[in-house]
Amino acid sequence: MGVFTDLIDSTDGETRAVLQEVLDRALDIVPEAIEDLSYGTPALRYRGSPLIGIKVSANHLSLFPFSPDVVAAVAPRLKGYALSKGTIRFSAEQPLPTDVVDDIVDLRRAEIDAAK
Repeated sequence: MGVFTDLIDSTDGETRAVLQEVLDRALDIVPEAIEDLSYGTPALRYRGSPLIGIKVSANHLSLFPFSPDVVAAVAPRLKGYALSKGTIRFSAEQPLPTDVVDDIVDLRRAEIDAAK
């Protein structure tokens, strides 16, 4: 258990299922990632660096890859989603495609590995 899991446990219904899927996908790809906070946001850390973070807001869910390059790399595949330099906004009604989540985690892991 950790802050990422605690956030998921504090939600219900489709939101819980969507967030759990993001966590499960990330941990399948990077099983050594650990739950922690990064910039006050529930996150997974890998090799001491933030891998991905998640936040629940009143009107949307946010995924933070902690990398503008990762957001830019997957942006063409996220038409209809709200994106900013470091954030991808989605909802339980419009979850992120699993292949995009996989690529976000893979790309971010590769960045961390390259920096270490």
